[in-house]
Formats: sequence, C-alpha cells, structure tokens
Amino acid sequence: MIIPVLTIDGPSGAGKGTVSRAVAKLLDWNYLDSGSIYRSLAIAVLQVGIALDDLPAITQLAKEMQLGFECGESLLVRLNGVDITAQLGTETTGNAASIVAAYPEVRAVLLQKQKDFRKAPGLVADGRDMGSVVFPDAPFKVYLTASAEERASRRYKQLIEKGIDANLAQITREIEERDRRDSGRAAAPLTVPEGAITIDSSSLSIQQVIDAVMDLVR
Repeated sequence: MIIPVLTIDGPSGAGKGTVSRAVAKLLDWNYLDSGSIYRSLAIAVLQVGIALDDLPAITQLAKEMQLGFECGESLLVRLNGVDITAQLGTETTGNAASIVAAYPEVRAVLLQKQKDFRKAPGLVADGRDMGSVVFPDAPFKVYLTASAEERASRRYKQLIEKGIDANLAQITREIEERDRRDSGRAAAPLTVPEGAITIDSSSLSIQQVIDAVMDLVR
C-alpha cells in the first residue's frame, strides 16, 4: 500500500505549522513538523555548549538524541525525555536550527527519522524540503509563503502577546537573513517543489489557507 503524503513547505513564519496541524487533524493523518527536529537538535547543541561550526560533534549529537512528538491541540516535543516545547519557538533556537540544518552530514542523519513518520492512513509533513527531498513522490504538495514584512509582523505580534520584548525591524532582518541562508544552502535548499501548488498567505486568513489546502487533497 502506498501511504499518501501531503507536504507543506515554505519559509519561516508563513503559517505552515498552524495550517499543517489543522489539516492533519481534519484528515486524521499523522503529522511531521520537520522544523522541530532541527530545532530540537539546535536546543541540544546549545544545551551541551557545542560550537555551531563543530560539525563532527553536531553530527554525533544528531545520531544520539531521542525525540518524542505528541500532536494534540498543539505540538509537544520531548528531547531525551524532557519537554522542550517552550524553547522551540525562540529566535535563538530558530537561528541556530537554520545553521545546523545547512550541514549535509546533519541532514543525512535526520533524513531517515523523517521518513519513518510515513505511516497509515497518511502523513502531513511540514518543512522546507518535504516535497523536494524527503517525500518527492508525495501526491499532494503545497508551497506556503508570505512576504518577509508580513511574516515579521506576525512574529512580532506573537512575541508581544506573550509578554516578550521584540523589535520589528530586527525580526524582519533576521527573517530575511534566514531566507537567504535557507535558500542558498548547498544541502536541500528552500525551493518550490516540483508539482507543488503555491499559496501566498500574506492577505489570507488561516482558515482560508486551510480551506485551500483541503480542496487540494479532496
């Protein structure tokens, strides 16, 4: 049996996580947040104190780390048995994850861990190279994007609502730098997968994006 996969790729802040979780729940399919895998590795690297350019040590840590995912109303992630969910969304974690994800050796180690999420009745996979590298045979592919300014604005509002000080201009610069790094890396760069439907969420509500994705799968 060929297990169907819906891939939702796109840059940071486009709404992939919210849309992917909602669609997975509507379809009653399994869910993979590939970004959380790389972010979890980034957290492990920062916790241990490994330099972000120490490739051998980072690769070894990627092999050893144990991850657990629970997808209910929100995603819960455990690293070596410890809940690290609250740390996943920080800018420090995101920037470190973007750096470690650029190493081909690290991506090779984590590739099979991602493929193992493909189980019946189906999988919704959220990331930057799900449709291009991890599941190129997926029958349903979406590339979800938005302008850097809109993505920065969303992130700024999220942080302010959580009571976290934030600077909109700085967030915009960090998002633009992350886009350049993700698109320019040698290993599995951020790109529109072949056969993917592009959805620009800049002026769309979350529900409108969810409806568009569900229409594609149906």
